[in-house]
Amino acid sequence: MSDIQAVADLAGVSTATVSRALSGKGNVSEKTRASVVAAAKQLGYVVSSNASSLATGRTRNIGVVIPFLTKWFYSSVLEGAESALLSHGYDLTLYNLGGGGDERRSVFEHFLLRKRVDAVIAISLELTPRELTGLLGMGKPVVGVGGPLPGVRTLSIDDVEVAQLATEHLLSLGHRSIAHIGGTKDYERDFHLPTNRRIGYEGALEAVGISVNPGLFQAADFTIEGGYGAAKQLLGNPRERPTAIFAASDEMAIGAILAARDMGLDVPGDVSIIGIDDHELSDFFGLSTVAQFPELQGRLAAEILMEQLHPDKRTRGSLNTALPYELIVRSSTARPKSARQ
Repeated sequence: MSDIQAVADLAGVSTATVSRALSGKGNVSEKTRASVVAAAKQLGYVVSSNASSLATGRTRNIGVVIPFLTKWFYSSVLEGAESALLSHGYDLTLYNLGGGGDERRSVFEHFLLRKRVDAVIAISLELTPRELTGLLGMGKPVVGVGGPLPGVRTLSIDDVEVAQLATEHLLSLGHRSIAHIGGTKDYERDFHLPTNRRIGYEGALEAVGISVNPGLFQAADFTIEGGYGAAKQLLGNPRERPTAIFAASDEMAIGAILAARDMGLDVPGDVSIIGIDDHELSDFFGLSTVAQFPELQGRLAAEILMEQLHPDKRTRGSLNTALPYELIVRSSTARPKSARQ
C-alpha cells in the first residue's frame, strides 16, 4: 500500500495538503481535493485511522447507546444511524444496555469517558443529570432520539398526538366502543411512552364526548405475545366486547389480530385493529398503523451529530426537532357492523 509521500508526488502537492484533503479539514480547493482523492485511489492509499486520531484528536468513532438490541424499533433506528455515519466515514460502537443498572453505569462512567468515541447517540434513553454532565464535560457532543434532554440536541415524536391520530381514525369510521392495549407503570419506558399514548387515546375519546371505560383497557409488554393475551381478555368478554382496538405498538396489534382470528372473529368485520410503528410485518398482516419511520430517525440523528462535530458545516436548528409520522390505512380497520347495516 503506497504511503502519503507517493500520493503527494502523484498529485503534485505537499504531504500536508494530502492530509488536509483526505481528512476534510483545512482550506483545500475542490480541484486540489479531487486531484488528491484520484491519486490516493490510483495508488490504493488509505488514511491510517491511528495516525488521523493522533493528528486530530478524533477517533472517527461514534458511540450509540440503546436499551434493547433485539427489538425491531431500536434495531431499525440503529440501522439508519449506522448507514448515515458510514457515509460520513465514521465507525460505530454499540452499547446495549439490556443488562441492567450495573452495565449502564459501566458504559457511562468508564467506556464513553475514556475518549474511545467522538460523540454519543442515545436512542430512547432518558440520560440522568450525572450521565449528561459527564459526557458534556468531556466535550463529547450528544444527540438524543425519543424525547427531550436538557441542553442536548434531540429528536422526538409526540406520542400523545400519535395515539390521538390512531384513535381518531377508528372514531372517524364510526366506532364508539374502542379498547386500548397499552402499558402501565409496570411497563413504563423512558420518556413515558406508554403513559403518553394512553393519554392520547383517552383524549381522543373525551374530545367527542365518549367517557373512558377502564374495562376496555388491557396492559401488555409491547410484544406480539403480550398483545395476543390482552386481546383475548378484551374480546372474550361477551357483555362488553369492543368493536375496535387501538394497540400502542404494532407488535401488540399483530398479537391482537392473531387472537381475534383464533377466536373465530373477522378482522375488520367483527373488530378493527390499529397500531403504531409501521413494523416490518405490518403490511403482511394488513395492519393499519401510524408510521414513525425509525430508520429516518437514526439517519437524522447522525446528520445532526455531524453538524456538532464539524462546526464549519453547522446549520442552526432548534434544540428539539419534531419527528414526522403518518397514518397508513390498510385492511385491518373498517366501519363497524352496526354502521354498515
